[in-house]
Amino acid sequence: MKIAIASDHGGYSLKEAIKKYLQFRNIEIIDLGTDSEKSVDYPVFGRACAEAVAKGEAERGIVCCGTGIGISIAANKVKGIRCALCTDVHMAEMAKKHNNANILALGGRTTEEKKALDIIAAWLDTEFEGGRHQRRVNMLDEM
Repeated sequence: MKIAIASDHGGYSLKEAIKKYLQFRNIEIIDLGTDSEKSVDYPVFGRACAEAVAKGEAERGIVCCGTGIGISIAANKVKGIRCALCTDVHMAEMAKKHNNANILALGGRTTEEKKALDIIAAWLDTEFEGGRHQRRVNMLDEM
């Protein structure tokens, strides 16, 4: 599996911890920035990650900003992206099971590292249920 990952300055530290976790799981990473805690604009990085996933350069993506809100909004502007901001494991499971979320958003200033890694594990390890949910995912992708 290949995962694109991006953050703004507020999510940079969490992004770096996530990269180590993904490497531990032998997941290939495309790091789309940022590369420090110097202030940058989250839409640039949310879009970069979303476009990488939409173009098939990565199977999934993870984006981080201070709260995860802004960067998830930016990612969801790209056609074919279903970015879910998750704050707990149950949300991550449901984001994958029912919505087939292809990007996960997390808040670097709102989610502790261990909890974020648990959320990522749940999202990675949960399968999309398909069935009645596929019709809804198709509807989302047509919007």
